[in-house]
Amino acid sequence: MADEPLVLGIETSCDETGVGVVRGTTLLADAIASSVDEHARFGGVVPEVASRAHLEAMVPTIERALKEAGVTARDLDGIAVTAGPGLAGALLVGVSAAKTYAYALGKPLYGVNHLASHICVDQLEHGALPEPTMALLVSGGHSSLLLSSDITSDVRPLGATIDDAAGEAFDKIARVLNLGFPGGPVIDRYAKEGDPSAITFPRGLTGPRDPAYDFSFSGLKTSVARWIEARRAAGEEVPVRDVAASFQEAVVDVLTRKAVRACKDEGVDHLMIGGGVAANSRLRVLAQERCEAAGIRLRVPRPKLCTDNGAMVAALGAEMVARNRPASGWDLSADSSLPVTDPHVPGHSHDHAHETDGENLYS
Repeated sequence: MADEPLVLGIETSCDETGVGVVRGTTLLADAIASSVDEHARFGGVVPEVASRAHLEAMVPTIERALKEAGVTARDLDGIAVTAGPGLAGALLVGVSAAKTYAYALGKPLYGVNHLASHICVDQLEHGALPEPTMALLVSGGHSSLLLSSDITSDVRPLGATIDDAAGEAFDKIARVLNLGFPGGPVIDRYAKEGDPSAITFPRGLTGPRDPAYDFSFSGLKTSVARWIEARRAAGEEVPVRDVAASFQEAVVDVLTRKAVRACKDEGVDHLMIGGGVAANSRLRVLAQERCEAAGIRLRVPRPKLCTDNGAMVAALGAEMVARNRPASGWDLSADSSLPVTDPHVPGHSHDHAHETDGENLYS
């Protein structure tokens, strides 16, 4: 094995089949096959459709990633895969594929956590993560504030969404505005031409007695929907761009305010933002402004690495190999509710995870 581990990562937690290849903290390939167009007509992700799309895309996407990286499957030092959280059926496709490749190649298998992977991917952009790392993860399924002293073994949740995640709220408001799916990119686009102060929408869980680091966007979503319905009922035109900008501002205001507060309270002088919503242009700008004002260094990966991808899984897998973390057993299974406190799923002490090492069944 080279000084820096060469790892292939597989991500299938939702609607994108992602396969990445990483050597240490260097990204070699990031191949993605998305089924988002197949879900658009339903206005959201359909688990069965996602699972079938993963099945069809898996082998071609792995082959494309290996070709892009300029390596063969035999060169790999390990296979990493998202074991959870995510859609159960979708996760099963990825886990099954990873186990098959790892067994056939005689390589160690690492089942890793989707959320921890979103944090670790920043190493591919900005180098090794500071320890501890404060991370704000915002996506269609999660809005979380996490503190990690070791991304491979210690991730502590400080706060999380108690209802709709930020990305989910974007999707629902886009649907109400008839802007299509997914909602995040289209609302961001319309908001750039709108006035963020045109309409005052509520900021959830920001009162003095509310949980300091938890998030709630359900009330905001309802408030925006009712505002739109009232305008339509009165026969008035809905100012789509102003609504998009004002709604977006309410979301990013809360996210950045709580993240900066967490950094100050925990004595951490930097903030990492990840997850699909981290691609939002207004979130990036406001986070930068508030971090600079507070003397906090901001780390945000480029947009393509913020959304679900195989590179983030490979990055965490490479870190597992580099730190000699135990491999997962062949009994690794998908866990749709895998807690973030489990960055990876190690095997049992006698699971023989490495008993095929040196034997290559792959051709």
